Amino acid sequence: MEGNEKRVRITVFSDYVCPFCYLEEPDLARVKERYGDGVDVDWRAYELRPDPIPTLDPDGAYLHRVWNASVYPMAEFLGMKLRLPPVQPRSRKALEAAEFAREKGVYDEMHTALFRAFFEDGRDIGDVEVILDVAAPVGLDLDELRTALAEGRYTEKVLADEELSRKLGVSSVPTMLVTPAGADLSEAEVITGAQPYGGRIEAAVERALGKE
Repeated sequence: MEGNEKRVRITVFSDYVCPFCYLEEPDLARVKERYGDGVDVDWRAYELRPDPIPTLDPDGAYLHRVWNASVYPMAEFLGMKLRLPPVQPRSRKALEAAEFAREKGVYDEMHTALFRAFFEDGRDIGDVEVILDVAAPVGLDLDELRTALAEGRYTEKVLADEELSRKLGVSSVPTMLVTPAGADLSEAEVITGAQPYGGRIEAAVERALGKE
């Protein structure tokens, strides 16, 4: 795909406590490698368990069943080293920190760092001190980030993403909405769940290109 013009947008609703969202990263990276700057991947916030919904028991039977049946096999196929985290935090502050990083031009770096901290290192990304530690190698101003999180400076952005997800009927993550650039999301082709084994997103991108 020639030039720097964005021709297709992939809007991804995602949460940092969702292993399948992390497992979707290689597929989206492959799409970006194939189509280059012609494809824009736009990550949006979606809290799976916002307060007051209870978080999951990190050692409960449900999580072990899901990880053994799906997460570990997908991770092995992709060559990723995920492990079931020993904590199940709320993700609001992590999502807000990612928005702070977006404003500073290092969203992708912070986005991946948060996933790795939780799913590879088992760290509590609901803890502001952990978030700050994760942000340090990314190069963010930690005092500014701490203040932004304390003041809820990016809460409205996270809530706006979640309101948009409700309007679009998104009920699980990851959910990818593929559209020609500039098209309304209500017209998107919708793909749900991690897609490590096939080319569904590439096929959707090709269809979006055909609608230009």
